[in-house]
Amino acid sequence: MKAIVINEKQRGLVFENGKFVKLITAGKYRFFRNKTVEILSEAVRIYTEKCSIEALLDNEEFKSSVDVYEIKDNELGLRFVNGKLIDTFKTGKYAFFKTKADTEMRIIDTSEAEITGINPVVIGLPVSTYVRYEVQPYEKGILYIDNKLTKVLDGGVYYFWRNGSTIKVECVDTRLIQLNIQGQEILTQDKVSLRINFICSYNLTDIVKSVSEIDDYEEQIRVIAQLALRDYVGKYKLDEILENKDAISKFVYDRLKEKENELYIKVQDAGVKDIILPGEIRNIMNTVLVAEKQAQANVIARREEVASTRSLLNTAKLMDENQTLYKLKELEYIERICENVGNISLNGGDGIIAQLSTILKGK
Repeated sequence: MKAIVINEKQRGLVFENGKFVKLITAGKYRFFRNKTVEILSEAVRIYTEKCSIEALLDNEEFKSSVDVYEIKDNELGLRFVNGKLIDTFKTGKYAFFKTKADTEMRIIDTSEAEITGINPVVIGLPVSTYVRYEVQPYEKGILYIDNKLTKVLDGGVYYFWRNGSTIKVECVDTRLIQLNIQGQEILTQDKVSLRINFICSYNLTDIVKSVSEIDDYEEQIRVIAQLALRDYVGKYKLDEILENKDAISKFVYDRLKEKENELYIKVQDAGVKDIILPGEIRNIMNTVLVAEKQAQANVIARREEVASTRSLLNTAKLMDENQTLYKLKELEYIERICENVGNISLNGGDGIIAQLSTILKGK
């Protein structure tokens, strides 16, 4: 005989000649050699390699001592003990010993991909059972299940079961989008190569159609703008293009507006950002600009000289016609000269003004 001890929170499965015969609880037992005992913990699901769960359930004593749950396809079993998630179970039949603890097996339907009603992070679900997607407040999420567009998601955090379905969420920005269009080499009518950088702002008017019916709508907008720039630049000479940048913006803007319905967009604004010329053309234009500015400076200088001379002539005429004005002007110049003179000696003969005049004339 052999002694077997079953501790608290344990149960024993007694097998005789390989067949399950009874269930034993905590205590000390003695058995003959033809009997074996498998000791199991009350905290985990019942499992033995000696027989199936169905064979154990054929024993009425065992059946009355356990709780049995059957998890079907597309279901997930969540086992809680005293309100805490202990384990998760997929398809199969499971038995647990009845204990004094508050236990619950919550069976959840996972056939629907999106998880609703529970937060898997809060309850502690293993990350292997779900997938997480986050949609920003300024975005819309296009949900695809098994490559089929299912619905549009607003901003928020979403969880989906890993139930064999292919889940994909494509986030689309709903804000005003600014698109920079880098210019390619374009020849003007007079065969000058230049590049025009263009910028446009737009909104999506139908997110679902723009994503599902248009292959890369952003690239489509870029191509339309580039073709419009090429059409316009090829019809005009360089000087005409530089003088009418606003006309370029309007031409491309109108071309984009014509395509709004096809691309499911609303063009808000568009315009030329930069016109980039070849290096030799820039040097020539800089030389011309310097020459023009120099000529303008010369004209202004000559104009000022003429005005100054005319002013002097008018002053001379007035002084010639009016002796009092002449005297006042003479005094004004004497005053200016005296400001720079250190000492002046005068005698008691003529008047001070006359003596100053004589001294200055003598100098």
